[in-house]
Amino acid sequence: MTPARPRSVLFVCTLNAVRSPMAEAIAQKYYGRDMRVESAGLRAGETDGFAMAVMHEIGLDITRHWPRTFEEMEFSDFELVIALSSSSRLKAGEFFHAHGSAIEFWRTEDATMSEGTREQRLESFREVRDELLRRIRQRFG
Repeated sequence: MTPARPRSVLFVCTLNAVRSPMAEAIAQKYYGRDMRVESAGLRAGETDGFAMAVMHEIGLDITRHWPRTFEEMEFSDFELVIALSSSSRLKAGEFFHAHGSAIEFWRTEDATMSEGTREQRLESFREVRDELLRRIRQRFG
């Protein structure tokens, strides 16, 4: 049975540069009319070019994504916070538990750690994108 769909969800990872912006864009596409969807990181990096490229392949544009930290969030009362990295899981528990947010941990590979040719690296990013797409559709119906 699929859990109830929350009214607001925040995806968090380490830099808010790959995994969480991808998840935000996917969830926004499918569920943005029914729930508030945002993303943040422990630190703010630059949105990754490979992430932008693989999202473009499925018709989603994250080129205007502005990476931000938890502390930069204007809205903190998220019904659900989904942590995509181990480090963000710990911080999310500390930061959002006080707000009454439910926390879920989806261990997600860090595609920026992949090596090889450009195409091999892109394939790693595609795998992360596709896994996020599958999990989001599975979790939210």
